[in-house]
Amino acid sequence: MILELIKNWKMILSLAKSDFKKRFVGSYFGILWMFIQPLATILVYTLIFQVGFKSVPPVPGVPYVLWLIPGIIPWFYFQDSLLQGTGVLYEYNFLVKKVVFNVAMLPAVKLVSVLLSHACFVVIMFIVFFVARVPISVKCLMIIYFSFALSILSLGIIYFTSAINVFFKDMGQIVGILMQFGIWMAPIMYDESLFLNRAPIVCKLIKLNPIYYIVKGYRFAMINDSFTDIKFLTIYFWVVTIIVFAIGSKVFNKFKVHFSDVL
Repeated sequence: MILELIKNWKMILSLAKSDFKKRFVGSYFGILWMFIQPLATILVYTLIFQVGFKSVPPVPGVPYVLWLIPGIIPWFYFQDSLLQGTGVLYEYNFLVKKVVFNVAMLPAVKLVSVLLSHACFVVIMFIVFFVARVPISVKCLMIIYFSFALSILSLGIIYFTSAINVFFKDMGQIVGILMQFGIWMAPIMYDESLFLNRAPIVCKLIKLNPIYYIVKGYRFAMINDSFTDIKFLTIYFWVVTIIVFAIGSKVFNKFKVHFSDVL
């Protein structure tokens, strides 16, 4: 499957560009809607945690909003990838029914489409840091690696959820609910040190979440946030990601022969 994706990368990119444009066709504000909701979310969390709870980020001299942005931007990417990717086979059912079309490309098409949005947010993040006069080191290039890592994890999950969604339409709703809980299971609005003295076991459980590795990686690249156990967490993340991708692709390949009949 991976070789097929690499072989057809030009077609995937072309379809992803069309998908990206299609999302904003007929909308008065067009592509602006892509930014309005995430920016509103960042504003709400900033007001609640910085103004309301007076949260202090663990990085000295870095305002809460600049600590929040590198953590929540990869979450937006992960969330949108799963929410949109789960229903991709229904959305492109006319391609699924074509015998000559490789349906394994569709989850990748949706992922790349969302990745284009993510790239825009990364550019905005750099602009915000530049305007705020926060020094950025060469470590910021690590975001390319962490984006790639998150993409592989997301694609593996999308293969599983999109395949199951064909036969069990409630999968989309389940993914939506899990996303609402998931954002609180990663240290995005808060730092895991909050539980260090109260419940040390919670800190260990949080680190088992693969998204923890990505969030800490983005912050490490942008604001030099502490990233302990990076070697262990890197190995752990890729072991989990490979297992998830293997299961997702296995399920997808097993059920894909029935997609056209059900759709």
